[in-house]
Amino acid sequence: MLGIMLKESGPGRASVWMRITDTMVNGHGTAHGGFLFLLADAAFAFACNTHGPATVAQGAQVTYLRPAHPGDELVAEAVERARYGRSGVYDVTVRRSDGVVIAEFRGQSQMLTGRTSPPRQD
Repeated sequence: MLGIMLKESGPGRASVWMRITDTMVNGHGTAHGGFLFLLADAAFAFACNTHGPATVAQGAQVTYLRPAHPGDELVAEAVERARYGRSGVYDVTVRRSDGVVIAEFRGQSQMLTGRTSPPRQD
């Protein structure tokens, strides 16, 4: 619905893309932080589910560094930093297509016991 596309993924990592549209802006005319968080969270979700068992977010935080504007193409790249037992830590960098960093996100994951991730439907 938002046009988020998975660019690539591998064990403990993922990259997703999204274009900011006019409907995604706040009262200042810049991308609403909720959409930036959602993009980073999507990369995080793909990355932490690359290991097989169903995994969900336990917590997350984002730091907004620069505004994004309608028409900007953004890429969020997630990288696993640590995984122990059922818990994991992932960092996600959201960049504009010119490489400028827009936001940094850190997510903590929790594996669900006895469940596997559903198959992707592309």
